[in-house]
Amino acid sequence: PLKRINKIKPGQTFRVPILLYHYVENVTDQRDTIRKSLNIPPAIFDKQIETLLNAKYNFITVSDLADVLDDKKYMPANPIILTIDDGHWDLNTDILPILKKYNVRATAYIAPGLIGGSDYLTKDQLQNVVDSGLVEIGAHTVHHLYLKGKLAPIVQYEINQGKTILENDYHVKVVSFAYPYGAFDDFSIATTKEAGFRAAVSTLPGVEQSQSNLFYLYRIRPGQHVGQSLVNLLSQTTFRPW
Repeated sequence: PLKRINKIKPGQTFRVPILLYHYVENVTDQRDTIRKSLNIPPAIFDKQIETLLNAKYNFITVSDLADVLDDKKYMPANPIILTIDDGHWDLNTDILPILKKYNVRATAYIAPGLIGGSDYLTKDQLQNVVDSGLVEIGAHTVHHLYLKGKLAPIVQYEINQGKTILENDYHVKVVSFAYPYGAFDDFSIATTKEAGFRAAVSTLPGVEQSQSNLFYLYRIRPGQHVGQSLVNLLSQTTFRPW
């Protein structure tokens, strides 16, 4: 259960590591250097979850964090969030079985315009992920579009429609957003707020979350750290930019 000691003070920050994943699979095409650079093998992902549980981390979702920062929910001790971007097929085939094994929750950011593509979840696979009850669905624009500096109507369409399509097609409440490529500006933040999102995640490295960065929450890449190495990573106070 989430517990709050006292009401959130203005400017109060919480140490909440938000881990960023893209692919969790055994890459078969060794020429796919981008995939390899963003991939965590399933065995490593499994070990990371085991490590976090052994270290007494409590898994929450981005909407839970938004509730805490909006003073609507209690914060657990040692909170941590798993986020998976893009909606690749391995969310269903490789990630979900591990989440089920340990009964932990995650937040997945989906671009619905890519569903059914060769490298992405099918609609049935995404429905299976939703039905698991372990994965909170967030939006990632319609077409995984780089938003920074784009014309206003394009930004508004991609942000608003991404949310609407996911909510209508999968009957879920979508309350958090991830900026594709980590690219955002003042207008995309304002549009995200106007669209009814309650939080958004960035790719800016860090672990201190507060109301002031609620729409560009910091995330860190866990790499292939496991055991004490992962615990040490999460205890750092500064993180190198990517």
